[in-house]
Amino acid sequence: MKIESLCFIQRPPEILLGLKKRGFGMGRLNGFGGKFKPGIDQSIKATAKRETEEECGLVIEISDLEKVGIIEYNFKDGSETKIVHIFKCSHFKGEPVETGEMRPEWFIAKKDKIPIENMWSSDLYWIDFLLQGKKFKGKFLYDQPSKPDRNAVVLEKFIEEVESFPNED
Repeated sequence: MKIESLCFIQRPPEILLGLKKRGFGMGRLNGFGGKFKPGIDQSIKATAKRETEEECGLVIEISDLEKVGIIEYNFKDGSETKIVHIFKCSHFKGEPVETGEMRPEWFIAKKDKIPIENMWSSDLYWIDFLLQGKKFKGKFLYDQPSKPDRNAVVLEKFIEEVESFPNED
């Protein structure tokens, strides 16, 4: 099982998304994040901070990260389970820059203004929670990982609003 972070930078009325340029999720728009690294990251929030800075150059403080979601992703072939902790942040320093990993772009933070068709297929089910400032948890089963020319198909889904998360860091 992999533990990962995902951070969405907000500058009302906009949200910053990055186009993944390589590796897992290549060709998809998403927030900024990646794998929790024991020994490097003290917490999943530290992962979100580190990955955001590496992927788009924005400097954020751990105290400015708000956990808004947690989602478990699985694949039909049983090859992988990912637990993704989703954060939002509206306080940051600097301007987003393109890196070898991501090309950031600001979008109006409304579902009909975001190119959802270029995001992960499960994002359609939870993006409204994020945009409306609600906390949520979910579980998704995909047919297979996405590829640049094919978005994974959601085979099963569960998503619900929650009040808080136990053991928030």
